[in-house]
Amino acid sequence: MYNPTIARLTYRALLGRRRALILFLLPAMLLVISAAIRVLNGADDQAAADVLGGFALATMVPLIGVIAGTGAIGPEIDDGSIVYLLSKPVKRPTIIFTKLIVAIAVTMAFSAVPTLIAGFILNGNGQQVAVAYTVAALVASITYSALFLLLGTVSRHAVVIGLVYALVWETLFGSLIAGARTLSVQQWALALAEKVTGDGLVTSDVGLPTAVVLLVAVTVAATWFAGQKLRRLTLAGEE
Repeated sequence: MYNPTIARLTYRALLGRRRALILFLLPAMLLVISAAIRVLNGADDQAAADVLGGFALATMVPLIGVIAGTGAIGPEIDDGSIVYLLSKPVKRPTIIFTKLIVAIAVTMAFSAVPTLIAGFILNGNGQQVAVAYTVAALVASITYSALFLLLGTVSRHAVVIGLVYALVWETLFGSLIAGARTLSVQQWALALAEKVTGDGLVTSDVGLPTAVVLLVAVTVAATWFAGQKLRRLTLAGEE
């Protein structure tokens, strides 16, 4: 199910000069903001939760997920080079699964790791805030990668759609409409963070059992649909 050659090519595409600059920019901003807050306010648990929840999980993780998830396959479909890959004797689920693993790894590396470091900078992991949000970033990275990989296979405007979901649906509508938060990867991930802290510092509008089921279901469904879409692309090419 995992092809090292496809993985290597996907890593090379994702970590090219332009994308790498964007990927490094957001974590760098998080660390700078965290250091500034620590210098100005000292160790503050609530400030740490606000920064990690408001910037790291709500903004940085989904944006990096958009870049990694759509970039893992979208450009190949847009420029037609995916045909060369599909002509090789590699199973289509293997292609999707390999690209998903790469997208998850990149998203985790550029979001979960900086979140952990920022948490220790902000309050030294007081009340397990750093670990809680790191866990949330890790699980969110998996689901975001699957969702945005699917978008990359079904639409030439995957980046735009991904940004609309991440910034408009989850951030804007999620802050205004309670029902929208139920259909939010961010809230599902926060349910796990809430379990880690366990003191009310982190809260989610979704219960933990429901969140786990939704995270797994959406990840599996998105991966399966992406594989089906890639299979139809192959049939179209053969015709």
